[in-house]
Amino acid sequence: MILEHALLPVIPGQEGAFEAAFAEAHPIIAGMPGFISLSLSKGIESASTYLLLVEWETVEHHEVGFRQSPEYQQWRALLHRFYEPFPVVEHFQNQLSI
Repeated sequence: MILEHALLPVIPGQEGAFEAAFAEAHPIIAGMPGFISLSLSKGIESASTYLLLVEWETVEHHEVGFRQSPEYQQWRALLHRFYEPFPVVEHFQNQLSI
C-alpha cells in the first residue's frame, strides 16, 4: 500500500465551495482501480489548508491509472481552480505501524 499526501492550499474564502466540489469529486477517485481509501482534513491553524491522504495499491495506480485517465480531467475541472499555489503531492510507504 502507498499513501499519497497532499497539502491543498485553498484560496481563502473559497473553503465552502471547495468542500462542495470535493464532495462531488470524491466518487470519481473512489471508483478508480487501485484506490483503497481517502481522508480529507481541514487545518486548524490554517483554515484554508486541507490535508488529503489517499491510499493506493501502488504508485502506478495513482500516477498512471488515475492521473492519465479521462476521470482525472473531471477531477481537475472540479478542484484545481481552488488551489493557490498548486499543491505538492508526495507518496509514502509504511515502514512502521504502532
